[in-house]
Order: sequence, then structure tokens, then C-alpha cells
Amino acid sequence: MDPMKYLDELSDRYPVLEEVKPQLRAAYEILEQCYENGGKLLVAGNGGSCADAEHIVGELMKGFVKRRQVSEEFAKALYEADPERGEELAQKLQGGLPAISLSNHPGLSTAYLNDVDGNLIYAQQTYGYGKKGDVFLGISTSGNSKNVMYALAAAKALGMKTIGLTGQNGGLLKAAADVTIRVPETEVFKIQELHLPVYHTLCLMLEERFF
Repeated sequence: MDPMKYLDELSDRYPVLEEVKPQLRAAYEILEQCYENGGKLLVAGNGGSCADAEHIVGELMKGFVKRRQVSEEFAKALYEADPERGEELAQKLQGGLPAISLSNHPGLSTAYLNDVDGNLIYAQQTYGYGKKGDVFLGISTSGNSKNVMYALAAAKALGMKTIGLTGQNGGLLKAAADVTIRVPETEVFKIQELHLPVYHTLCLMLEERFF
């Protein structure tokens, strides 16, 4: 199936999101190129957007709606590496698209908060993990989250592509990110409700393309 079919399904199920389809397609193309070239995705957000960042990683790093079985070549390599466990590993491991949520590193985060500056925690992680060709996805309902904006600046300095996921107003993300998906709501919980079908669609498109 063509990955773009999911864009039509999105607007069929959520007509209000018809207007974000061009931005969603542009975000997909950025990530498609990233993964084609062996890159990875870094995702960051706060509160509900932090939970969304974790959710996105969960959909990309294992099977979402597909089985994502390992290749015959890798299955053979697993068996050769460990004849006792290789067959089970080959049956149960699933293909992943490399993605890291920057929220789930409490040791590093609390050390940097205590020693340096809490607003720059995501920026420090981006600087440590990121490289040219990777992608940073910043999720902020207002588009103005300080820690997300610092991380986005670090990503741009590294030569990474940047994507924003935000609300109707767009905030600072609107001008700063290479692509900003602005769902047409202004209240926080309503923005978050529309973010989920947007990033689910993005994950479905990527899975269809690579698996």
C-alpha cells in the first residue's frame, strides 16, 4: 500500500485535520530521508507532550500494525551468535526505526538540572545524541516551550532537520522548525487530542514505507 493512503484515511476519520495534510506529508518526507540514510529521530515534549514523545518511540521501535520480521540473513546471524537462543530471537525480534525520547533519562536530567540549567536538558541530550542527517521532533501545545526551543536550536546547529508539532497559533516553533504541524485547536487538551491521530498517521506511513 502507498504510504500516502494514510493521509486520506486521516482526513476521512478526522475532517478537521484536512488542513494539516501538506505539513504532515512534508514531515514524513523529512523522516523518510533520515531513515533511508541511516539516521535517527529525537523526540521531546513536556507533560502530555512528554507522554506523546514516548508513545511515538513505542510505535517506531517495534511493530505497529505490521509484524516486521527480521531478515533471513539476520536470523541466521542470530543462530550463529547463540544456537540456544538464536531461533527464539529470530522469531520475536522486530524491525525498528531508531527513535529516542529525551524525557526518559532521569540520572542525566537531574545531574544537568542540578549542575547546569534545567531548561537546557533536552539541548544537552540533542548535542550528545544528534548528528547531521538526524531529525528532532519538538512537541509543544503552545509552541513556546523553552526547553524544546533550546533543543531545536542545538539540532539546527548540528545540521539536523527539525519538525514541530503544536497548536493553531504555532508559537515560536512555527518560524523556527523546518516543518511545523499546527493542529486547528487552541485549548491544550483539544490540541493533544488531535496530536495523537497526526503522529499515528506519521508512524503508519513510515512503517508502510520501510516494512
